[in-house]
Amino acid sequence: MEKNSEPTHVHRDDEGDKMGMWLFIFTELLLFGMLFLMYAVYRYRNPEAFYLGGKELDVFIGTLNTVILLISSATVAMSISAIQKGRKKQALLFLGTTLTLALVFLVNKYLEWGAKIEYGFYPGGEALLELGHGTILFFGLYYVMSGIHALHIIIGMALFIYVFQQIRKEKVHQTDYVWLENTGLYWHLVDLIWIFLFPLFYLIH
Repeated sequence: MEKNSEPTHVHRDDEGDKMGMWLFIFTELLLFGMLFLMYAVYRYRNPEAFYLGGKELDVFIGTLNTVILLISSATVAMSISAIQKGRKKQALLFLGTTLTLALVFLVNKYLEWGAKIEYGFYPGGEALLELGHGTILFFGLYYVMSGIHALHIIIGMALFIYVFQQIRKEKVHQTDYVWLENTGLYWHLVDLIWIFLFPLFYLIH
């Protein structure tokens, strides 16, 4: 009886963890959905200002970060596949690659923000004030939305570091990898959000 009840208990725990992650993802979608709606309203009211604001952003860096996140989503998926097959070293390698790509994304974002702040394109900056109220709204939304997204990147990295250690200690393994799977789901959400942020701020003029 004990042998039969233990797997069922673990299975129920895993299902509960997965359901909790999906509920969390749903709340995150609501949060960004509200921000996207706010963006749409302000853009409708200030089309010319948003056009001018978008021209000030670096499309190359935005495109590079998009490619980085897409690759990182693929590497985390490969990490999950590797752990399912019992290939610990491969799982760690792909997870380490994901972490590295996430760090590169943050460095690019830091450099991009730094350049904009240096030119005066920040709340209260003289260069931004000269462009008018609509462009101030554009950059306000840009900093808030990309900043919240960057915070999610940092949280994802912290989760990956934790899971990385759990794999090394063999607490996450071939028959119990729900932590890695849930963190992968979270990372795909982060990737999906950027897929929407990128064209809204960098491409749609």
